[in-house]
Amino acid sequence: MDPVSSHEVNMNGTVGILEACRNFHKAFIFASSSAVYGQTQKLPINEDDAAAPASPYAANKLAAESYALAYASTYHFPVAAFRFFNVYGPLQTPDHPYAAVIPSFIDAALHGRPLVIYGDGSQSRDFTYVGSLVKVLADAALKKVASPSPVNLAFGNRTTIIDLAKKIESIIGRSIDLQFSGPRPGDVQNSQADNSRLRALMPEARDSALDDGLRATIDWFSLGNSVRSLPTAVARV
Repeated sequence: MDPVSSHEVNMNGTVGILEACRNFHKAFIFASSSAVYGQTQKLPINEDDAAAPASPYAANKLAAESYALAYASTYHFPVAAFRFFNVYGPLQTPDHPYAAVIPSFIDAALHGRPLVIYGDGSQSRDFTYVGSLVKVLADAALKKVASPSPVNLAFGNRTTIIDLAKKIESIIGRSIDLQFSGPRPGDVQNSQADNSRLRALMPEARDSALDDGLRATIDWFSLGNSVRSLPTAVARV
């Protein structure tokens, strides 16, 4: 990561959009990240828990959402800052250094490569299907939903990496080799959102069942829409 370029894009870009929203009094939806919580071990993670970003990217997200909420308070236009957790679905690519675990696993499984699991696979994540996330964002934009505080955009579910691998194996319908590697320094063991604030703000919000979302994602990858394959599946979780 280039922290200076990341700052210029995430911070300066966000402030530029906020200025446009202020001038034209338009609603603003900000895509933040659960990365702002850092290495917290508390579950589920609540928006009022202390933020402790452990990377320049996470620091950018925290600062940008603070700018967004400050603009809303000062200039009185609708702003909602949603903290995404582990989003997955069609159109993700498996072949870059920050590839998410689900596209990496699916791409490896479909091409007959082992699924690389760091640690023992007991670490867990709160996966959110991209279609469910987009529906929340679209509804929030159309209805000009506003919140004076950040909102976790996840549904409070938790799945271990080893169970995720088994689900993918079951859906594909053939045995998949698992390759275990040493745990990566700094990896969070477990992640799960407290979505009480989301439910209060948007009670109609629902997530797809993980099995359904995985089937839709596997179907998309099966059509050959992944950009290219990795030599091995690197599981970013």
